[in-house]
Amino acid sequence: MTKVEFDSAGVKLVGNLFLPDTEGPVPGVVVAGTWTSVKEMMADRYAQRLAERGYAALSFDFTGFGESDGSPRDVESPERKISDIGSAVGFLAAHDAVDADRIGALGICAAAMYMSGNAARDPRVKALALVAPWLHDAAVCEQAYGGPEEVAAKIEAGRTARARFEETGEVDYVPVVGSAEEQAAMPYEIDFYLNPERGGIPLWPNRFAVMSWVDWLTHDSIAPASRIAQPTVLVHSEDAAIPEGARRFHAGLAGPKDFLWTQGSQFDFYDQEPQVTIAIDTVAAHFARTL
Repeated sequence: MTKVEFDSAGVKLVGNLFLPDTEGPVPGVVVAGTWTSVKEMMADRYAQRLAERGYAALSFDFTGFGESDGSPRDVESPERKISDIGSAVGFLAAHDAVDADRIGALGICAAAMYMSGNAARDPRVKALALVAPWLHDAAVCEQAYGGPEEVAAKIEAGRTARARFEETGEVDYVPVVGSAEEQAAMPYEIDFYLNPERGGIPLWPNRFAVMSWVDWLTHDSIAPASRIAQPTVLVHSEDAAIPEGARRFHAGLAGPKDFLWTQGSQFDFYDQEPQVTIAIDTVAAHFARTL
């Protein structure tokens, strides 16, 4: 693994580049994980496993997250993350070890939204893979967040926090997870995020910028499916997050498509077996066919 840096709209992003032990140029894959995450939580795991199968795989921290520059910090901005992915694709395509005509994209959980958003407008991406994809629109958000009134309340809280930031430069944060904090973005005890042997690592601050609710809850990640002509595979489970959004996205895809339904919770796909190996086997086979 090699630490790398690249520019995205004037911001320095930091990534980890995993290269295979083969002669290049080889196909490349950009990898990203869940909302609020840093690359070490699950993207690195998938990138390393792809490199073992012959791919140059890049995981990276988005603007304002982890080791990357950018402020305000820890703001979940779908459009900014989509833009960062485009910059990551450009970096990978320009690398000497990578065949620029064979670039794929892998999104885990919320990064499925961002990888899809970029693929819909980025012809450099030739194939797309989504693992345990979180894909939402307004209807799915109402289902996931307790109805239209709850969604509206979160959006209003986000607007208030954004106005405060614009006036004072101060960012209102709440925890990402934790049942003791009623205002947490996910007010539950989720072992993956809280267990230091899993995702609860020092590099991840467990904080969510309240202003993020506005862009997060108003972002439609299902509509772009009709503009995605690249071959796409989804790996998901009925016991994982919002399978209905994944079904609707898959149905709307414009290009060749496949769907593997398997078993496991949402968080199993981040770091548990056999879910990670099942996902990697499926994703690598998809890229072997399409890149």
